[in-house]
Amino acid sequence: MKNSLLNQLIEQAKKELDALESAALATHSYATDQEFKSESKYDTRALEASYLAEAEAKRVEELKLEIQILEEVDVDASAKYGEISIGALVELSFNNIVKKYFLIPTAGGTVLDVDGEQVVVVSVFSPIGDAMLGLKAGDDFEVETPKFNRTYQIVSFS
Repeated sequence: MKNSLLNQLIEQAKKELDALESAALATHSYATDQEFKSESKYDTRALEASYLAEAEAKRVEELKLEIQILEEVDVDASAKYGEISIGALVELSFNNIVKKYFLIPTAGGTVLDVDGEQVVVVSVFSPIGDAMLGLKAGDDFEVETPKFNRTYQIVSFS
């Protein structure tokens, strides 16, 4: 299941990258097209397009890095170390409701579906992801929220 989750995340990032690369190229062409040169000091179309092209180019680089990071995730690390680590699939209980979480460095907040089962992707940089690292089945941990602290119990991990 972990390999399927990881592959879904990589494919989503690659699709977003392809779409964004095309958009960035089109925006760059628009920004540098002589036909759209400023006609007055109030005509900022080309300037705005150049800002957008720059932001899109930056996001393209971020996505390339994200894909590289995802491709390097070792989904077997938790089994090797006997504790929750990056690449772990964790079952957490909160208020007697058990949910599955996939712990990785990027794409936090994404909800994936594998064989009809929903899995929440959690970044290791999030409060819940950081709190889980190094724990084992049966351990409890707290996460501070703006209104109150939530106590989770680790049911299992792989």
